[in-house]
Order: sequence, then structure tokens, then C-alpha cells
Amino acid sequence: MYKVNISIDDVSPHPKSSTKVLEQCRHLINIYPSIKFTLFVPIAYWRTIRQSIATLKPLLLSESPLFCEELKSLPKDNFEVAYHGYYHGIPQESDNDEFKDISYDKAISLYTRMFEEVKKAKLEDTFQRILRPPAWRMSPEAIVAAKDFGFEILALSPDKYPDGSLDYKDEDKKFKNVVYYNVSPPYKPLKLHEKTEIVYHACEWDSNYLNKDKANELGELLKNDNIEFCFLKGLI
Repeated sequence: MYKVNISIDDVSPHPKSSTKVLEQCRHLINIYPSIKFTLFVPIAYWRTIRQSIATLKPLLLSESPLFCEELKSLPKDNFEVAYHGYYHGIPQESDNDEFKDISYDKAISLYTRMFEEVKKAKLEDTFQRILRPPAWRMSPEAIVAAKDFGFEILALSPDKYPDGSLDYKDEDKKFKNVVYYNVSPPYKPLKLHEKTEIVYHACEWDSNYLNKDKANELGELLKNDNIEFCFLKGLI
């Protein structure tokens, strides 16, 4: 039996990284009614480096009521919603890497801001205590802070990057519940594993964007009688 979860990063109020991606999810739900998606949502998404996709200010959830209502209305049998950082990047410095080098105290401060904004947006009953750091990069101190803060699951990478920009220093091994992704087309091939976490993006500029072609490819892979769809907790 293959356990399968499909997650989508960067679902946000950004016009080019929006809930438009959910069209493909709904298409797949029509074919596989029990399919499960985990949506990773940045709380105040703010791209600042690439001018073609930059916004003038952070896209706070509390200032995006239609987006929030859409998240609330998603069928709970098919969708769970999780945290994907605050800004996602470091404004004017990086569009990713928000947690890559931060201290324990700075991580706690960021987590606090994330939870406060989610509460302000009246989404505290929608978000699960699940965190994926942007670009999977996360300092060991931020992992310790996530555990102390009360996150229940971390969604991380199984890789270490040669340049040292992704290295958890084994702190991830001390966190009770960690899910490591193993499929991310075109970077990690579309195939089934005993526990399969398939990662896509909502960003239309990303080659990993879940467009119609990728959704069709995924649909073909899922034509297997030995699949059990699950949320992230089911992959632990």
C-alpha cells in the first residue's frame, strides 16, 4: 500500500501565486474523491527581489477577506491548511530563506507574529500546527523553537545542500514528527514510494507549478489500486 499526500506551497493572495491552482485540485478530486491536499500558506507573503512578481507591501491574510473565506470553505475531507512562514523571504534581501539563519529568539518572534495574524484573520480553526519553512531551509535553532512553540509537524527536505544552505545539523531528528518530501516534479521524479509526499507550487512562474499538464501527469500516476490518500499526519 502506498500512502500519498499532495502538498502545494505558496498558496496566497498574490495574483500569480493564488488559489487558481485549486482548479487542478478540484479536477483531481472529481477523479479521486478521497485525495488529500496540504496547502502551505505564507501569512504575509512578500516577494521583493524579482520586480515582475514583487508587491509593494506584504499580503497580510487579515487584509484579504475573500482569500480567507475561500480557505475556510474548502472541503475538510480533501484539504488541510498549514504554515509556510511569515513573509516567506527576507524583504529586500531574499524571496526565500526566511528561517535559514535565524536565532531561536527570532524564530519564536516570527512564529508569534504568524499565529497572531492568523487569529486576526479568523483562521485559527483552519490552520493546522504544521510548518514547512520556505525553500525547506531552516536553522537548527528555528527547529528547536518550533518544537517549543507547539508546532506538531515539520515538513522538511531529506537533502543537505553542498553549499551548506540547507543543513539541519540533525536537529530535525530530535523533532518528534517530521515528514520529508520525496517527489517534486521536475526536480524529484513523479513516482510512488511507500510514503509519498508530492510537492507542487502555486507560483505560476515556478517550473514546479501545478498546471493542467502536471495535474494530468499526476492523475495518471494515481491510477493505482494500492494507494491510500492521507494528510501529513498519515505519513509519520
